[in-house]
Amino acid sequence: MDQIVTRHRHELKRRTLTVSAVETLTPHMVRITFSGEELADFVSLAPDDHVKLRFPSGGEEPLMREYTPRAFDTDAGRLVIDFALHEAGPATAWALAASPGDTLVIGGPRGSAVVAPVFDWWLLIGDETALPAIGRRLEELAPGAQAVSLVAVPGAADEQLFDTAARHAAHWVHRPVAAAAEAAPLLDAARTLSLPDGRGYVWIAAEARVARALRDHFLNDRGHPKDCMKAAGYWTQGLADTSDKSLD
Repeated sequence: MDQIVTRHRHELKRRTLTVSAVETLTPHMVRITFSGEELADFVSLAPDDHVKLRFPSGGEEPLMREYTPRAFDTDAGRLVIDFALHEAGPATAWALAASPGDTLVIGGPRGSAVVAPVFDWWLLIGDETALPAIGRRLEELAPGAQAVSLVAVPGAADEQLFDTAARHAAHWVHRPVAAAAEAAPLLDAARTLSLPDGRGYVWIAAEARVARALRDHFLNDRGHPKDCMKAAGYWTQGLADTSDKSLD
């Protein structure tokens, strides 16, 4: 049996980076580009890696939140992070007020879980918070790879286009931000999906209870192999700075 996931550990390093560009991608997504010479040895081997951003809190200790490195270029000293404007927390407030010249301390990634390219197709499911990882995965897939995405966003204006060489079929579910912790919108859509033939990898990330419901659907209702799947709770309703990256 081939090894599906290879785990890599990275030297944990904090970098003080400077905002070089701010772009509103959609009504609920802001893209911020960071620059700095300290990015010369930045390593991120998997599309769903995460870094910790340290936001000033007005107190002694900064507030830390996890985000996906959407794109990076070590030669250019550039790191792109997309901020889902999900709630009126410190990260959203910082992203909305950010402007070129601002600085932020970013730590990690601590490690990467690299999925072997041994699959006939990929199914990527998530909400707004998963879009950076889904977009990066699609853009890093090999030419001709087969991928299906299913993403819940507030409306049509929040849909994104991805520059991918994969054969990609995108499915979108529209539901209000207030319903982001409800499993039904994504679960009902997942039940109607026809999956390609062959061996596939299912990747899920959303609010923790939503991710669990989707995981259980593919494990129990569809009989998808557990070792060919990853489900992660990127956030938990009612709890700040809470994630469950494995849901095992």
